[in-house]
Amino acid sequence: MMKKIYFIFIFSSIILILLSCSNALENKINLEGLNVVAPGIIRTPEERFVNLEDYPFQSNYMMIDGVRIHYLDEGPSDADPIILMHGLPTWSYLYRKMIPIFVDAGHRVIVPDMVGFGKSDKYIEKKSYSYLNHKELMKKLFINLDLNNITLMGQDWGGPIGLRVAVEIPEKFSRLIVSNGGLPSMPNPQAWIIKNFLDLNVWLNTPTSFQDLIALRNQVSEIDDEPSLIDGLRFFSRWIAHSYYAEDLDISGVMVLLGGLEKLSEGEKYAYEAPYPSSEYKMGANTFASFAMHELAENESYWKDVLDKWEKPLLVAFGENERTTYRLKQVFIDRIPNPTVVDDIKNAGHFIQEEAGEELAFLINDFIDGKL
Repeated sequence: MMKKIYFIFIFSSIILILLSCSNALENKINLEGLNVVAPGIIRTPEERFVNLEDYPFQSNYMMIDGVRIHYLDEGPSDADPIILMHGLPTWSYLYRKMIPIFVDAGHRVIVPDMVGFGKSDKYIEKKSYSYLNHKELMKKLFINLDLNNITLMGQDWGGPIGLRVAVEIPEKFSRLIVSNGGLPSMPNPQAWIIKNFLDLNVWLNTPTSFQDLIALRNQVSEIDDEPSLIDGLRFFSRWIAHSYYAEDLDISGVMVLLGGLEKLSEGEKYAYEAPYPSSEYKMGANTFASFAMHELAENESYWKDVLDKWEKPLLVAFGENERTTYRLKQVFIDRIPNPTVVDDIKNAGHFIQEEAGEELAFLINDFIDGKL
């Protein structure tokens, strides 16, 4: 027993030392030329969003905990809301193809930009971002808007953040839609081991160039079967090593890396880059992936207390070419008491809203109407 305690102490100490060394690699930020709106907070100038391709929506804002959060609010205000949650490295622009279809069906549609993304304010320092802070800001937004009977769709990081909000205040949610995302969880001590294993591998693989990342992605993609957990952790540790420490993260390049979106128009590429006039505005995008193994044990508790007993409608709809989060699909099939599971959507990868947004929106309308 004493040997185990000694090993854990030594291992933890090594991890803390390595992480402190890694933190020292962060560059100091020069505030000159930045649109600083409060201590530690910057805001993308509005002119960056003028005449975006296919984004005719009215902006709405709410101040929460000192940051201005942007959200879309389309459709009749007295209708039950659909909340659409984006992930990395996107923003509400991602849902532009789906919003009109929901509105035409009579739904109210709420699409927030998380802090650090889109038209929402951005923290200057990476250390200001955390999984729990993202969750709390979204939770307060939903509560302050007095939303009830919510249908939630979360993709990519919209899953771990949106679903965590849903399990904390389940009385406000009527339906959940899981699409290329989920709520990662694991009991201790496995959660502790995996997180520290990943942290160690991130340190060992820092720095990782974008070219190295592409090469590793291609190796994993060539595997006929679903990549093993080790292959997945290998790629993910290098992805964190690159994204966290990249001096100027390539936003459209990340979308190609994660979702294969080589066919984005120049206008669409600009729209995804619009929130980031310089690298200093990208700290939210830099940090997102590093939260992947945070709160695993806490999320497992919410699985046991809420999701394992979930009796409300829940839709599972993944893209057939998804690799990033596909392992999470089976978790919902196995653990949710009575999920609605549809066939994987054809010709759709990680960013399913881009490649099959209209099809997915009509599918969700049918799900809400009880036709699936």
